[in-house]
Amino acid sequence: MASAAHATPGDAPHVPVLLGPLLEAVAPVQGTWLDGTLGAGGYARGLLRAGAAHVIGLDRDPAALEMARTGWASDCAGRVTLVQDVFSNLDAHGQGLQGVVLDLGVSSMQLDQAARGFSFMRDGPLDMRMGGEGRSAADLVNDTDEGTLADILYLYGEERASRRIARAIVRARSEAPIVTTGQLAEIVEKCLPRGKPGQVHPATRSFLAIRIAVNDELGELSAGLAAAERALAPGGHLAVVTFHSIEDRMVKRFMQSRSGGGGRGSRHAPEIEHPEPQFIQATRKALSADAQEVARNPRARSARLRVATRTSAAARPLDRRTLGQPLPRGGV
Repeated sequence: MASAAHATPGDAPHVPVLLGPLLEAVAPVQGTWLDGTLGAGGYARGLLRAGAAHVIGLDRDPAALEMARTGWASDCAGRVTLVQDVFSNLDAHGQGLQGVVLDLGVSSMQLDQAARGFSFMRDGPLDMRMGGEGRSAADLVNDTDEGTLADILYLYGEERASRRIARAIVRARSEAPIVTTGQLAEIVEKCLPRGKPGQVHPATRSFLAIRIAVNDELGELSAGLAAAERALAPGGHLAVVTFHSIEDRMVKRFMQSRSGGGGRGSRHAPEIEHPEPQFIQATRKALSADAQEVARNPRARSARLRVATRTSAAARPLDRRTLGQPLPRGGV
C-alpha cells in the first residue's frame, strides 16, 4: 500500500488526511519515525516539521521514492532515508522507533495515471500493481475461477452482486481477454442498476476488491501491524489511517487484542488469563475528519485514524484470524 495523499483531483497532492489530529495524538513528536506508506510525503514532512529528528520513508512504488528523492527530500539535510519495500518488512529497516505511521489505500498520484490501471474513470491497461511486480489485475480477472472471483468481490469489496459480476466476467473473457479498465468497468456496470446522482460509480466496489487482491493489501496490513509491534520502542506510537471498513476493523481488533481487550470470563467459566499488553490505546474510538477537512477534501469523509502507544512488553506472534482478515477460497 502506498498512500500519503488521498487528495481530490486539483488539490495539492501532498496534503495528507487527518495529519493535524495525528500530530496532536502523538505529541511531542521526536526521535525517529517510519512512514510505511510514503506516497507524496505528506505525513513524513508533517512529522519533520513537528519535531521528528529523522523519518524512514518506505514505499513499494518506485515512482513515489523517485519523486521524493528528486524533490522535497533533497531539502531535508539528511533527515530522511528512502527505502523501496513493503511495510510488512518495516522492522527490517528500523528498530527502537519513536513512531510508525501507515496511511492505507491507493494514492491520488496512482489514481491519476491511466497507465497504472487503478481507476475506472480513466481507461488504461488493467494493472493495479502498486510496485509493478507480481500478477496484474488483468491476470487475476482472466485466470481466476468464477467462485474465487465472487469471493474476492464480496469479501474485499463487500459487493452484494458478486456472483452476478463474477459470472459476467467469466462469460466476457471467454470471448476475448479483459485487458483494460474500461472493459472491466463496462462489464460491472451492466450487472448493476444505474446509479442515482451522487451515488458512487457502480464499479467502485469491484475495482477496490480486485486492487486489494492484486496487492495482498489485507495480508500486508496484518503483517505490517505485527512488524510495527516489533520495531517500536517503549513509548513509541503506532498511527494508522484507514479508508475501508474491513481495514479499520482489522486495526481496531489488533489494538484491542494487544491492549488487554478480550473476554474476561464469566460465572460459568474461569477467568481468562491475558498476556501483558503490548499497546495502550490513545482513544477507544477512531478519530475522523471534521467538517472543515471534509469540505477541503471530500475523500477524508471515510478516513479513520487509530493510535496506540507501545509498552515495554515483549512482542508476541500474531494470529491473523484474531483480526478477522477475510480469506477467499484459494487464499487469494
